[in-house]
Amino acid sequence: MNHAEIRFYGILNDFLPSSQRGKSMEFSFLDRSSIKDTIESFGIPHPEIEFLLVNGMPQPFSYTINDQDKISVYPHFFQLEISPEWRVSPPFPQDIRFVLDVHLGKLASYLRMLGMDTLYENNYDDPTLAQISSTEDRILLTRDIGLLKRSQVVYGYFVRATDPLIQIKEVCLRFSFIDKIKPLTRCMECNGILAVVAKEEIWDQIPEKVRQNYTTFYLCSSCKNVYWPGTHCEKMEQVIQEITKTKELF
Repeated sequence: MNHAEIRFYGILNDFLPSSQRGKSMEFSFLDRSSIKDTIESFGIPHPEIEFLLVNGMPQPFSYTINDQDKISVYPHFFQLEISPEWRVSPPFPQDIRFVLDVHLGKLASYLRMLGMDTLYENNYDDPTLAQISSTEDRILLTRDIGLLKRSQVVYGYFVRATDPLIQIKEVCLRFSFIDKIKPLTRCMECNGILAVVAKEEIWDQIPEKVRQNYTTFYLCSSCKNVYWPGTHCEKMEQVIQEITKTKELF
């Protein structure tokens, strides 16, 4: 039986029991153990990892662990530029787009409210989510660690918070996209783009009282839902202000 040491850094410790956080751990392994499989056996999904060092040298996920190796595993550093040859995962796309699992419906609504391209359907199963994330280069947001461990998933993030308002703040901070948001430009229902539409064109779709009180209307390019700046917009703008002023969460 071979032995090696491993230590996880930063937010990767979120996946570990408190007794294992922030310290080196010795483990036993058989010959030909892959470093990727070993890391995930500790509960760390591979998309959360940006680079790893073995005996002080960068190594890929394909590395086979040797007896007495000392392994250091690091998360994505969003404010620190990592040399490309060190990375085991590609950098997140410049054009940030998301796909969310079935348990994050409210978070999906918040992301769309901010104008972020966000796919969500309550009937997406795990294989579908992994495929969409892979083929469309979308960041998969989930609270299912097993889903993130699927080999097909390249871009993914485990949402730590359980409260939707804290979740949206967390995602904004982790991916630093506040300067890219375009609030109230996407349909909350389907993710379609909203465009100004003449009242006459959607006359039959709006209540008479709304016709009398509002002059500006928006039509979803996909599902054809109609929106107008009612009192609900004021509430959403308050939420948006609260989200965008968040500087620190954890």
